Amino acid sequence: MSGGLRSPLWALEDVTRRRGFGRIAGIDEAGRGPLAGPVVSAAVILPEDFEAGGITDSKKLSPARRSAFYQTIYEGAVSIGIGIIDPVEIDRINILRAALLSMAISVENLSPGPDFLLIDGPFRIASPFPQNPVKHGDALSVSIAAASIVAKVTRDRLMDRYHEEFPEYGFSRHKGYGTREHLTALRRYGCCPIHRRFFRGVCGAGE
Repeated sequence: MSGGLRSPLWALEDVTRRRGFGRIAGIDEAGRGPLAGPVVSAAVILPEDFEAGGITDSKKLSPARRSAFYQTIYEGAVSIGIGIIDPVEIDRINILRAALLSMAISVENLSPGPDFLLIDGPFRIASPFPQNPVKHGDALSVSIAAASIVAKVTRDRLMDRYHEEFPEYGFSRHKGYGTREHLTALRRYGCCPIHRRFFRGVCGAGE
C-alpha cells in the first residue's frame, strides 16, 4: 500500500488469506428495493496491495465519490464480474431469488475466478466456491464495499439510459425507487416495460 495505515476493512480479507485463499471476491447487489429496473450485482477481487483509502459502503458515498471510486476499482482490481436480472425475471422468481441469482452470475463472470467469496448479507449463493455471508458486509470488508460501489454505479448508469427511453418517469433522478415523483408518474402513465409489476405500488397503476 502507498503509505499510511492499512484500512480496517481489510480484516476479513486478511483472515481469509491466512486460511490459504488468495483470490477473494467480494459480492454485493444494488436495486432490491426499487419499483423499476434490474437488480445488479458485482463481484470484485482486489489485489492485496490495493489502496483502499476512503472506500466504504456505497450508500455512504455521494454520487461523485462513487463514480471516482468506481474508476479506481476498475483500474486496480484483479477482476470484476457483473450479474444483471431484469424486471420480468424478478417478477417471475421474486426479488430475493433474483438478487441471489445476480450475485451468482457476477461470480461466474469473474476472470480470473475466485477461490473464496465474501458475500454481503446473510445468504449463501449457488456457487462451488467456499463462501462467507457477512451481515452488513459492505461496512466490514473492502472487497464487498468495492463490489457495492461497482454494482450501484452500474445500476445507476443503466437507469440513466432508461430515463432517455422513458423520460416521463424521472428514472435519472430516483433510479426507480418509490419516490413521490415516481408514484405520481405511475398514477398518470401506468407501468412501462421496466417496472416490476408485482411490487406494491406498481401492479395496476394507472389502470
